[in-house]
Amino acid sequence: MAPVVQELNRRECFQVITCVTAQHRQMLDQVIAEFDIPIDYDLDIMRHAQSLTHITTAVLQGLEPLLENENPHMMLVHGDTTTTFAAALAAFYHQIPVAHVEAGLRTDTLYSPYPEEANRRLADRLCEVFLAPTETARAALLAEGISPDTVLVTGNTVIDALLLTASKPTPEFEPALRAGLGRPGPKILVTVHRRESWGMPMASIARAIRGCCRYRPDLTFIFPIHLNPVVRETFRGILGDESGVVFAEPQPYRQFVHLMKAVDLVITDSGGIQEEAPALGKPVLVMRDVTERPEGIEAGTARLVGTDSAVIESTIDELLTDRAAYDSMANAVSPYGDGRAAQRIADHLEHFFGFRKQPAEEFVYPPTDPQLHSGEPH
Repeated sequence: MAPVVQELNRRECFQVITCVTAQHRQMLDQVIAEFDIPIDYDLDIMRHAQSLTHITTAVLQGLEPLLENENPHMMLVHGDTTTTFAAALAAFYHQIPVAHVEAGLRTDTLYSPYPEEANRRLADRLCEVFLAPTETARAALLAEGISPDTVLVTGNTVIDALLLTASKPTPEFEPALRAGLGRPGPKILVTVHRRESWGMPMASIARAIRGCCRYRPDLTFIFPIHLNPVVRETFRGILGDESGVVFAEPQPYRQFVHLMKAVDLVITDSGGIQEEAPALGKPVLVMRDVTERPEGIEAGTARLVGTDSAVIESTIDELLTDRAAYDSMANAVSPYGDGRAAQRIADHLEHFFGFRKQPAEEFVYPPTDPQLHSGEPH
């Protein structure tokens, strides 16, 4: 959301009120600092071992006095977190129009990803403006009865943030990461955290990484491990003795972007990374059974490999031994954005409120500009 806040702050017709819930405090603060985002309200809801019920009720209760005091003309929410749904619900209770950035992502499987699939569906039932990142997302919204007049395809704002950050100088990495990146041989970046992966699926992913390390001792897996204790116990328990695995704490945003630039391959169950890595020319293996981002699969920038150890191992081996297969993914054009999503969103909101006569342009994929090609930040 940072590029949207920055772009709206540049427009004279808007007064932007920025509120954070701090659902994930450690990950939030460094992003705010990186993008120099002014924060007007901080609900500070994070608690140890917080439940989804706590997050939902704390957001509703925290936003109520804010909305009564500020009475905004619109609430903007982003993505698929519990914060997104609860904030949309809070605005609805106060009859405040809601605009959803990254609207329309669907797996059509209620518990995968959990709780994100339900969050995004519930939020979209409460919105008046739908800022869909892709044509696929727009089609999902229209299939659910959303009026075409309320939907704009923008590209994803994550690409705006990514390209801006990737163009900055490489930051200093912590010693363990520097050492890992300095090893000979291919480097693979790993992120795993989703709730539906907990238990046997996560253990299977860990065994796949262990198998790769033992079959290919030249591989280095760079693993900024999520703060959740379930994730840490699983992976450290299975991979703690593997010399080819370099564990690190979750990285600040700029460091993480430059980690993606530095590695050869990304394996993940994350949603956003499915969009980010292809924009940097990095093939992505998606360790999930379904994805709400099918565009990358169709474009060839990502592969859906599930959580079966043998499938993950064999696909990693294929991409690192078959140059044509690797290049086919690395050179595919990313379908997720061109770095101008925030501009389109601001234009659309100006049009919505009557400050602009001309409707906002839409994001078109594949791009007509041959320069907008994955492989290097542009």
